[in-house]
Amino acid sequence: MNAAGIKWDECCDVLVIGSGAGGMTAALRAHDLGLNALLIEKSGEYGGTSAVSGGGIWIPNNHRISAIGGSDSAAEAIAYIRAVTHGEIDDGRIEAYVEHGREMVEYLEQQTRVRFEAQPRYADYYPEVAGGKPGYRSMDPQPFDAAELGEEFLRMRAPSPGTLMMGRMAMTMKEAQVLLCRGPGWLRLTLRVMWRYWKDREGRRLSRRDRYLTLGNALIGALRCSLQDRGKSLWLNCALEELLLVGDRVGGARVKRNGQMLNVKARYGVIIAAGGFERNQAMREQYLPQPSNAGWSATPPNNTGDGIRAGQALGARTALMEHSWWAPTTHVQGEEKQRAMFVERTLPGCVMVNSAGQRFVNEAAPYTDIVYAMYANNREGAATVPCWMVFDAEFRRKYPCGALLPGYAQRDWQLPVHLRDYFHKASSLTELAGKIGVDAAGLASTVQRFNGMAVQGVDEDFHKGDSLFDRYYGDPSVKPNPCLAPLLKGPFYAVRIDAGDIGTKGGLLTDVHARVLHEDGQPIQGLYAIGNSAASMMGRTYPGAGSTIGPAMTFGYLAANHIKRQSETATTKTLYGSVE
Repeated sequence: MNAAGIKWDECCDVLVIGSGAGGMTAALRAHDLGLNALLIEKSGEYGGTSAVSGGGIWIPNNHRISAIGGSDSAAEAIAYIRAVTHGEIDDGRIEAYVEHGREMVEYLEQQTRVRFEAQPRYADYYPEVAGGKPGYRSMDPQPFDAAELGEEFLRMRAPSPGTLMMGRMAMTMKEAQVLLCRGPGWLRLTLRVMWRYWKDREGRRLSRRDRYLTLGNALIGALRCSLQDRGKSLWLNCALEELLLVGDRVGGARVKRNGQMLNVKARYGVIIAAGGFERNQAMREQYLPQPSNAGWSATPPNNTGDGIRAGQALGARTALMEHSWWAPTTHVQGEEKQRAMFVERTLPGCVMVNSAGQRFVNEAAPYTDIVYAMYANNREGAATVPCWMVFDAEFRRKYPCGALLPGYAQRDWQLPVHLRDYFHKASSLTELAGKIGVDAAGLASTVQRFNGMAVQGVDEDFHKGDSLFDRYYGDPSVKPNPCLAPLLKGPFYAVRIDAGDIGTKGGLLTDVHARVLHEDGQPIQGLYAIGNSAASMMGRTYPGAGSTIGPAMTFGYLAANHIKRQSETATTKTLYGSVE
């Protein structure tokens, strides 16, 4: 809509739509460059998908690598990304990301409360590919004390229950890895995590939530506190309705705040950081492979593609709309979103099977590849959407699975009522197959073959455990392959696996400055998009842990830089003048 003669209710230099890590980084950078930034959030809680994520960022050639014994270079990183994306992205965004990702992290660490730690043992998702690394590129946010946020902490989106010990106590990635397989010192670590939570009496008077923030909550907490340090408010319950044009450029937006329509003037730019469209069933049916269900997503319910559709209304070009950041998920009764199965399927003693009872994928493969395989192999008589994760009593005793704690911590009879229907259980594989509608002979044959390979430690069919990435979450006490063990002991269990996601990756096509491109290939002046509102510069793949948030933050940083430069031009000054 053209805004000629419109009455403006609010005025800022930069309007940032969405309060995930990318949006907050953009708002911080814009403020520090001397711009008046307004950050708005559609829901009543800030943090977006970033808050419920692992919070990691994938930053090749980051400034921490050499200090922890690794090596990297921009050339290696670019070669690796080009290889895993099969050359599909060739517009300069890969180079811009690799060049400026490190710069973005250093800016945050020098100017804000955000701190990261490079992970030396967390391999790229395809470390065997040329330019791939056995670790170092993925950086996790360091824990953050939510006491620094005051009551603002209570407005942050809570972490996913699956990332918390006993559904309540926060853990870092490194702590979770030790606890997963009861590694050395696991009992002492368990007690330390519990004591860390229970000693915060003041925090528990405010909420049962843990104020020791880790993962995505740590990242969002540090970013939000940094905005508070600068006196920057955040408008919650404020949804984008449409973008407004001033002349031939985007000059603001119409928003609905607490039910009231407002026109917000954005003198120099609007940055869309509002997430993807995975919670919009109509858009899923229009763009994504079928069958598709918004309820299968592991993301918050507010990601309905508002920013993408607003850009399309102005003629913006889109790309990769048929792709998502796929992840197998499971449904837990009463929870607002499904739980992503990031780790469990990598462990020894389980298989994933189709309706014919057959394996169809390396269960330990990167999670996005699992769902690609689910769709690629889905056919009549051998359905893989959904599929089933099958495991035995030994797996159940030793390891967690989705909403289930390990059996040594919570036996079946101790499960709360809402988890009684979460899984299927039977004394034999034949009985289990009948309960889940899987071909019994096929399942028996699959398990028999799998068991023989597991004993030898070599998965001849799908190579589970061959990759360094596979073995990161394997059980090091299991030999010779930490990802393989036979399914021998009943009762046997099955959990339904859906073709889920942690966000869509198709969106508005952007350039190296995060400017949204029109269908004619030219930038739409004043409009920027980052994160899952923008088409991913990673193409259809997933190079390493943090490949979603890392680019969102980097291009948010670059968008703010570009807006600052544009604000200093004579043309822009003449058009917009000073702050009203």
